[in-house]
Amino acid sequence: MKRLLTLWLSLTIALTLCAYNYTFEECVEVALNNNLTLQQQRQEYSLQRLQYTQSRQNLLPSLNGNIAQNFSFGRATGADNVTISQNMANTNIALNANLIIFDGLAMKFKIDEARANMEASEHTTRQVELNIRMNITTMFLQILLNKELLNVADTQLLTTQQNVERSRQLVQQGRLAEGELLTLESQLANEQLQRTEAQNRLLLSLLDLAQAMNVTYDDNFDITIPQWLTDEQQLLPTNEEVYNAALRNRPEIQAAHAQLLAKQHALKTAKAAYSPVLSAGANLSTGYYHKFGADNDNFGNQLSNNLSSGVALNLSIPIFDKMQTPNNITRQKIAIESQQTQITQVEQTLKKEIDQAYYNAIAAQTQQLSAQQAEHSAKEAYRYAEQKYLAGRSTAYEFNSAKNSYTAARSQYLQAKFNYLFKVKILTYYMAQDL
Repeated sequence: MKRLLTLWLSLTIALTLCAYNYTFEECVEVALNNNLTLQQQRQEYSLQRLQYTQSRQNLLPSLNGNIAQNFSFGRATGADNVTISQNMANTNIALNANLIIFDGLAMKFKIDEARANMEASEHTTRQVELNIRMNITTMFLQILLNKELLNVADTQLLTTQQNVERSRQLVQQGRLAEGELLTLESQLANEQLQRTEAQNRLLLSLLDLAQAMNVTYDDNFDITIPQWLTDEQQLLPTNEEVYNAALRNRPEIQAAHAQLLAKQHALKTAKAAYSPVLSAGANLSTGYYHKFGADNDNFGNQLSNNLSSGVALNLSIPIFDKMQTPNNITRQKIAIESQQTQITQVEQTLKKEIDQAYYNAIAAQTQQLSAQQAEHSAKEAYRYAEQKYLAGRSTAYEFNSAKNSYTAARSQYLQAKFNYLFKVKILTYYMAQDL
């Protein structure tokens, strides 16, 4: 028996050591690292960044090398550019370089467009991160609320168990009617059920958080109470303050403006197609010629003797391109107007959501104060009812009624408290600040 007890204690200590309580920031960090949507958005940002880098590298000259091996039978052209009747093999080696000197600043505008698209993707990535943080905040607060409700259920259950034991002794001594004991036992069974339901809600909320973090859930998964839960609540900002901060900081607003800037640069690129394109080129070539059945100079001498080079300037003037350029300009103008309309729509929607969130927070604040007063009154009524019951001046039914009223008021206050805290976090979310 002693050995089994030692083994049980060792197992309990081991399970306790294996348990890990996640802080709020750790929950957010793990969720950000494991979220597949965020990973895809980060990959998209990497592609946009690569596109921007490539647009800058397009300013560099191009250099191409070419090697060709030809075989001619019958009449062939030799190194002196004279056609003779001779079977021949020749190897041609060439280097060609090209540099665009002026293209109406099209490449410069493409660089600006790529930079704006990259910035838009970066803002979108931050928006996904902000949404994940808000989602984790919601689940975290739900767990904290369920923990508080479970504590309430445990406290009430313990009190009822003590009263049942006390009443059972009084019944055995003949000092209390058995009906009073039965009433308390019925209350105990009901509170045990409520405690089980509260525990199940807590376990499900922990499971939801683990799934949002994309980690394996087990009985050791838990969280720690954050410092900001015990801090004094600050004054609510006005809805105008929240909206002005949102216009400055919200990633979706910044991404929309970056997309508008990209479309404006795309319009400039389209207009640059009217401009002539001036480019410079250079080439260096040589070759080796082998005549079958004849004496041939060696490979090295031919490469040196046949070496030639040249430079060129090329001016391409657009005249008519089947109306592609004007149609592309019109298309880009329509895209700009559409993006401006989208920005207006996003700002209007954001203003409506912020106004609603602000007045919801005001209502939640008022509800919390009312629930706090109701909880205080119910607590005093319960304390008075308990004193009367212990003194034998009231029935178990009256005591249980006051106890149930206090439990309900306590639960309503906790729900109002966390509801208000959640509404405050929503305003912080709209301001794009750390939650």
